[in-house]
Amino acid sequence: MNRKPVHLAVYDTLADWETGHATAYLARGGYEIETVGPGCEPVTSVGGLRIQPSCALEEVCPEDSALLILPGADLWDMSPVDLAPFARKARAFLDAGVPVAAICGATAGLAREGLLDDRDHTSAVSFYLAATGYAGGERYVDADAVSDRGLITAGPTEPVAFAREIFRLLGVYEGEVLDAWYRLFHDSDAQAYAVLEQAAAR
Repeated sequence: MNRKPVHLAVYDTLADWETGHATAYLARGGYEIETVGPGCEPVTSVGGLRIQPSCALEEVCPEDSALLILPGADLWDMSPVDLAPFARKARAFLDAGVPVAAICGATAGLAREGLLDDRDHTSAVSFYLAATGYAGGERYVDADAVSDRGLITAGPTEPVAFAREIFRLLGVYEGEVLDAWYRLFHDSDAQAYAVLEQAAAR
């Protein structure tokens, strides 16, 4: 199946653990994952992984993408101006009707950009986003992950729920298979594995 690629933002101090479930199973589901950096220079994750971006942020057009994923990073809090272009790109994606998924510190970046003012959303805790001065506090939901009008948000401890919402949005897994995937990786439910095996055999 010919699908548009999923674009994964990469920048210095990105949180390695937050997007691995999502990108691994998107790739298994037939999606190409393209890494997008501030430029074309390598970046280094908080875990010390050196990543060579596939392309620079300015080269990415929403119409050429299935989804933009924004991981958390220390820089979202330490130097938000450096990552603000990624939040502005998220606005361009949403304005074009292309979904965005943001986790951890990236939610603060979207809050500063005003993208959470009129959408249900979540993050690490409500007061983390409140510190940005955004106007969307009444739309904060205390949940593992939230999806509203093409925007997925999650906190730093919920990479599996974050992936689940991405799979649901893109139709990678559905129904009992999606539920089984979540139960296997979130709850270590061995019975869920059999459901996934049966689905793979079909």
